[in-house]
Amino acid sequence: MGFISMNLVTLLYLVASVCFIQALKGLSSPATARRGNAFGMAGMAIAALTTLALIAKLQAQAAHGGFGLALVALGIVVGGAIGAYLAKTVEMTKMPELVAAMHSLIGLAAVCIAVAAVSEPHAFGIAAPGEPLPLGNRIELFIGTFVGAITFSGSVIAFGKLAGKYKFRLFQGAPVVFAGQHVLNLVLAVLMVGLGLAFVFAGGVEPAWPPFIAMAALAFVLGVLIIIPIGGADMPVVVSMLNSYSGWAAAGIGFSLNNAMLIIAGSLVGSSGAILSYIMCKAMNRSFFNVILGGFGGDASAAAAGGAAAAQRPVKSGSADDAAFLMSNAESVIIVPGYGLAVARAQHALKELVTKLTEHGVNVRYAIHPVAGRMPGHMNVLLAEAEVPYDQVFEMEDINGDFGQADVALILGANDVVNPAAKDPKSPIAGMPILEAFKAKTVIVNKRSMASGYAGLDNELFYMDKTMMVFGDAKKIIEDMVKAAE
Repeated sequence: MGFISMNLVTLLYLVASVCFIQALKGLSSPATARRGNAFGMAGMAIAALTTLALIAKLQAQAAHGGFGLALVALGIVVGGAIGAYLAKTVEMTKMPELVAAMHSLIGLAAVCIAVAAVSEPHAFGIAAPGEPLPLGNRIELFIGTFVGAITFSGSVIAFGKLAGKYKFRLFQGAPVVFAGQHVLNLVLAVLMVGLGLAFVFAGGVEPAWPPFIAMAALAFVLGVLIIIPIGGADMPVVVSMLNSYSGWAAAGIGFSLNNAMLIIAGSLVGSSGAILSYIMCKAMNRSFFNVILGGFGGDASAAAAGGAAAAQRPVKSGSADDAAFLMSNAESVIIVPGYGLAVARAQHALKELVTKLTEHGVNVRYAIHPVAGRMPGHMNVLLAEAEVPYDQVFEMEDINGDFGQADVALILGANDVVNPAAKDPKSPIAGMPILEAFKAKTVIVNKRSMASGYAGLDNELFYMDKTMMVFGDAKKIIEDMVKAAE
């Protein structure tokens, strides 16, 4: 392995890149997701082993010994062990903050590589000893550094907001807004770009460290300021947006290092994250730029205040037995899973309930909203974990027209994605595409309480004459439904 040729390195990196492309293709559908994951793992294994072999070759040529290689191998072992442990133990409800944490590490890695490349460009083959960094490389390092820094600090804030268990104000779900916030962001962005250009166009063999360090520091601050005004309702968009940032940061560093695999893999992540962000914004009827600037989050507190007052209105409530009776005697039932289902880890009990209803001749389907839960695809993964057949799971655009013919719509822990307030032009969520569960003949809603969702709005669906609320933990309620459906 120490004598691996550069042609073979290029070939192996190309094979790894193809695996990453196949991984994305596989992950585009639940039916092929496992195969996509296998391609992704294979590609990363090939890339990691090839890099280790390349490091061994370079160290052998330089007669530096194997200390550097040992450090890299140790990092892979330690990081792999931590990753394996987290993958084994993390709960589905904690997956969003884990993803945010991983994005932060990618951004920080990009910054660290950029600092090393600026400090020792000859070690990366960017410039010969005693020669200045080429202009093109300085531009690439500037872009990779500030994108990586914004990704790191922004992802740390997103992690805190998604975790929801820290008392630090910036880590709390409510938006953090103050007068002149957007103006401050604009001024810092202009200063950051100006300092970056000063670094890029500085002459001399020695790198221009002061503007580079100041630019990186402002980027870290800007990452925090961009995310803090965004409320919990828009967190799914933030997760996909940071995913895109981390990919572009990696691609930028790949250009600096002339590493084709980093360029391809980073571009794949960056472009797919950007496309997903667009899909999320479209699903929420949001302008992507308004979400980034915190425009929606600013209305959340006012909406929440109004929702708290309206929640005192009377509702019709029933038991798990009542719900089971209604569904067992229905011809068509559409189930809308939400975050409450994930929190209760009730997906396996739900599958058992659907099996019972199917035995009674009931046609049961699942309706998935693009932003249900706390990250894109949350509900799809949750149902796949319970091995729910793919042909029973439908996306919003494929099933929304069927609610009017459904006898029962069963809402499990969902809120904003079924809120008819989206049809009101005066509502803060006006125009947001929703699952039209309110059109079903009977609506059953399971929630722990009448608390509002992430948008902070009261849900008119809960007060309709056709709606029956069943309060309690989703897992226990569904298990009681299963017993009643015997």
